[in-house]
Amino acid sequence: MSLRVGIAGAGLLGRLCAWRLALAGHRVQLFEAGNLHQSQAAAVTAAGMIAPLAELADSEPLIHQLGQHSLALWPQWLAQLSQPVAYAQTGSIVVAHPQDRSLLVEFNRRVHHQLNTLSDNQRSPTTLNGEQLRELEPQLAGFNHALLLPSEAHLDNRALMAQLLIELKHLGVDIYGNSSVDVAPQRVGENTVDWALDCRGVGAKGSLPGLRGQRGELMEIECKEVQISRPVRCLHPRYKLYLVPKPHNRYVLGATEIESEDRSAISLRSQWELTSALYALNPAFAEARILASRVNLRPAFTDHRPRLEVMPGLVRLNGLYRHGYLLAPAMVEAMLYQLDIHRAPLTPSQEEISHHAVAAD
Repeated sequence: MSLRVGIAGAGLLGRLCAWRLALAGHRVQLFEAGNLHQSQAAAVTAAGMIAPLAELADSEPLIHQLGQHSLALWPQWLAQLSQPVAYAQTGSIVVAHPQDRSLLVEFNRRVHHQLNTLSDNQRSPTTLNGEQLRELEPQLAGFNHALLLPSEAHLDNRALMAQLLIELKHLGVDIYGNSSVDVAPQRVGENTVDWALDCRGVGAKGSLPGLRGQRGELMEIECKEVQISRPVRCLHPRYKLYLVPKPHNRYVLGATEIESEDRSAISLRSQWELTSALYALNPAFAEARILASRVNLRPAFTDHRPRLEVMPGLVRLNGLYRHGYLLAPAMVEAMLYQLDIHRAPLTPSQEEISHHAVAAD
């Protein structure tokens, strides 16, 4: 039976939900409060890392388990796009400067401890010496110790967001930009539907108690002088830098997690810290060109867990925090299961984040 589904919010979750539902033959309407082609979604202001192993150092095992499932889904889903989006699954690198080597040791210890609790050591970090690191990434030559996190992936998130709009149009999804709508069971705006999906991120604050926005800042740079093929995390006592390669000699550089809902431009302090840390990775980055600096709010709850709430006629998906690309496919698949569209059993981690609310009479 074909369902009528209305979706509020055209960020990563909203676009993926609309795409998977339309592929399954359902009639979908997608509403976005802002401009669709100059999206302010957190998924646009992101690095596009799919790094379940790295997240074990600072997150609970649930995030890792959901991320592992998403890591398996991403190649399958990307293969269904009509045009390819850059995607690589060659692992990621964690480094620290000599004076901060204790941070690298502690990071490795925490990840191994979490993997032991999960009885899963198949994807343990690999310790690299300087020579082994140079074989993988010759232009990270200034480090004598590093970790390789195998199987982790990254994708071109801005290209994916644009391509998903193209896919939705080809599938006949009705898409409405600059359309702020209310969401209620079986209703999105003035439209009556079988299911309403609320994927509005921070825009759903009034509907989800405890939801907040956390400020994140990043820079996009272009540098022809340095070629790094894998995401790199550089541990530091005050911040954790990440550098993610993109097509055409571009990189996304970020680190900040600020408890604020201020969307104003990147601060001078953040820009200085980011560029100083980048220069320390390789002095040739001094010739990099800053293409853009971006600020956005990550939707988060206090426990930093994602939420999937289901009641008759209404589904709320939210709270992916800084794990958007890591968690989105697993969350969308769990949503499809709750709507009786995806028939394969859920993983234990997907079942754990599915919360069934009781509809009011």
